[in-house]
Amino acid sequence: MNLLRALRHRNFAFFLSGQICALIGYWIQQIALAWLVYRLTGSATLLGVLAFASNLPVLLLAPFAGLWSDRFNRHRMMLATQVFEMLQAVALTALAFSGAIEIWHIIALTALLGMCVAVELPVRHAYLLELVGDRQDLSNAVAVMSLIANCGRLVGPVLAGLLIGWFSEATCFLINSLTYVAVLASFAFIRVTPQQRAESHPPALRGLREGLSYAWHTLPIRFLLALLAAVALTAAPYGTLMPAIVHEAFAGNAQTLGFLVGAAGMGAVCGTLLLAARRNVRGLVRFIVVAALVAGIALIALSWSRWLALSLALMVAIGFGILVISVSVNMILQTIVEDDKRGRVMSLYTTAFLGVVPFGGLLAGVLADRIGATNTVFAGGIACVLAALYMARHLPLIRSHIQPIYARLGIPARNP
Repeated sequence: MNLLRALRHRNFAFFLSGQICALIGYWIQQIALAWLVYRLTGSATLLGVLAFASNLPVLLLAPFAGLWSDRFNRHRMMLATQVFEMLQAVALTALAFSGAIEIWHIIALTALLGMCVAVELPVRHAYLLELVGDRQDLSNAVAVMSLIANCGRLVGPVLAGLLIGWFSEATCFLINSLTYVAVLASFAFIRVTPQQRAESHPPALRGLREGLSYAWHTLPIRFLLALLAAVALTAAPYGTLMPAIVHEAFAGNAQTLGFLVGAAGMGAVCGTLLLAARRNVRGLVRFIVVAALVAGIALIALSWSRWLALSLALMVAIGFGILVISVSVNMILQTIVEDDKRGRVMSLYTTAFLGVVPFGGLLAGVLADRIGATNTVFAGGIACVLAALYMARHLPLIRSHIQPIYARLGIPARNP
């Protein structure tokens, strides 16, 4: 089946089977954490602090993780991150069930998870080529991986809302801990052939500068990463404010939060299905601009909406738009980047999105306590639309630089 053709590769199929469980567990934990913090404090600023603690390590560590993934065994690095993430989930579970959990515990453990994710994501992006072993199926592997991630994002929040209502946040943390059993089991069946690497490497800082220089002087990479960072700063922080939006706009509960975040997950799943069905990456730059406009306009409308059904539909559009931007940029970068710089460029991709999110989340939290969560979302939507229009103005320039790369790689001129 063309939509899931990357699954014909044995290693990728095993890897994906473990990640299905892990990603559902991750979203269950994230929703439970946000709800617990807001229930204990009622502070939107602390929701921003939580997002800041989660994603700041990405900004600090991801560039080094990309460099390490170009130099060391990616399979072992991935396995190590999964073990440390499991230990973090177990510690959170133990504190929650004991009743001893405090806000500083949550922030510290969230920062620890952020450190693990900061290393994992650049390595994961570079590791995909080893799992698939076929560059022709690499962009499909990116889309399928995103599809699974967003199925987790669709199912996890809804389950979290129900579990919090029926049991407690601690139960959510326990379920996330148990999902790592499937993750570690999947790694026992993976047999990859590591890519050949140079025997010697330049000093770390010189290696980082080399990756930065390559990304800056490759104009399509520079523009794509800039738009991704703009979306991460202005649009993506809506997720940080969801508990406050639920309270402010709907006087809702954990179930309301779960369904709204799940609706964004539904939009993201639709976006990944659309991207997975594509034969190649041609035409995606224009698609990215349209997606940024959709996300920005939907955020503006969400800030005005007080009708839950309409807000659910808008959340679908927001999830669709942000997903299409992030995954399309990933697909293009994975296709055009040189293999010896793959880890470093993908670390810049991770930094441009997740590394910028903490500043957007912190800023959004502070603004929400001063002007309201819905007004903050409105401002973010306006900024996202402006970023999309700036990118649209430069589309001809980007095409003039990226088309020769596609031609050199033998990518067909038309995408069905």
